[in-house]
Amino acid sequence: MRIVIAEDDPISRKALETTLRRWGYEVIVTRDGKEALQALSQPDAPRLAILDWMMPEMNGPDVCHELRNTEEGQYFYLILLTAKDSKEDTVSGLESGADDYVTKPFSMRELRVRVRCGERIVKLQSELLAAQKALQIQATHDALTGLLNRAAIYDALERERARLLREGGQLAVVMLDLDHFKNINDTHGHAAGDIVLKDISNRLAHASRSYDLVGRVGGEEFLLVMPTAGLDGAIEVAERVRRIIAETPVDIGEKALNVTASLGVASAQILEPGITMDELVQSADEALYRAKEGGRNRVESTRKSHSMC
Repeated sequence: MRIVIAEDDPISRKALETTLRRWGYEVIVTRDGKEALQALSQPDAPRLAILDWMMPEMNGPDVCHELRNTEEGQYFYLILLTAKDSKEDTVSGLESGADDYVTKPFSMRELRVRVRCGERIVKLQSELLAAQKALQIQATHDALTGLLNRAAIYDALERERARLLREGGQLAVVMLDLDHFKNINDTHGHAAGDIVLKDISNRLAHASRSYDLVGRVGGEEFLLVMPTAGLDGAIEVAERVRRIIAETPVDIGEKALNVTASLGVASAQILEPGITMDELVQSADEALYRAKEGGRNRVESTRKSHSMC
C-alpha cells in the first residue's frame, strides 16, 4: 500500500519514511501541507496519509479539511501527528476531518498499529465501492449480453430527449429484431441461442457509433439510440449493422449459423411540441414490422420528419 507523509522537519521526515518502507509500504514524501494536498489530489493518489500538524504553507488540519470538502468516491484515511495533547486539540484535529491522532513523541509500535488500522479501513472502503459498482452494473445492464437493459436504455433515451430540448438537434432510434430466432432455440437449444445473442450484441455495439447507446429490450430485440442523427444517417448505420450481422455466420461450436436481422428506423427533429419518446420508438417498431413483412433481413424507416416535445 502507498502512504503519503507530510513532515517539514527533515530528521523526523527521514525517520518516518525509513520506518514505513521497512514495514513494506511505498512512501510518497512531501515537506509541507501544500505538497501533501497536491499529492493527495492526483487521480491515483494513495488513500492513506500521515500528516504533521504544524507545517508551513498549510497545516495538517487544513489539509484534512480541504480533502473532506473535495473528495469524491474514494475515502482518505488521515492520521495527524502532533505535540499537542490537550482534549481541545484532539477535538479540533478530529473535527477537521482526521481519522486518527498520534501525540509526539510516539512509539513506532503505536504508529504501526494505527497505520494497520487505517490500511484495513481503506481496503474495506475500496471493496465496498467495488461492490456498489458491481450492483450498479447489474441494475443497469443485461446479464447475458452486457448491453444496457430495457429500463436503462429507456432512461438514456429520456436523457437524450431532455438534452435535445435544451440544445436542439436531432435524435434517431433503431429497433432491431433477429429473424427466426425461435427456430435457433428450438433446433439447437437455448445455449446456442445465448451464444448468438452475445455474438450479435458485440457486432451491434461495434457497428454503431462510439457515442450511440445500445440496449437489449426483449428476448431477441434491441434498441439503438442515436444522438444527433437524422433519418438518413441512422438508416446508413442500420444498414451497416444489418450487413455485419448477415455476412458472417455465428459459430455455436458444432456448426456456424447464418443469422439475419430486421431493423426499423425513426428520427425526430426538435422543432416544436409533437412526438413523445414512446411514439418515436413506436414509429421505429412499426418500421421494423414492415421489414419483417417485406421479407426480413432488411431496413425500413418512417421516411418522414417528426417534431418532438
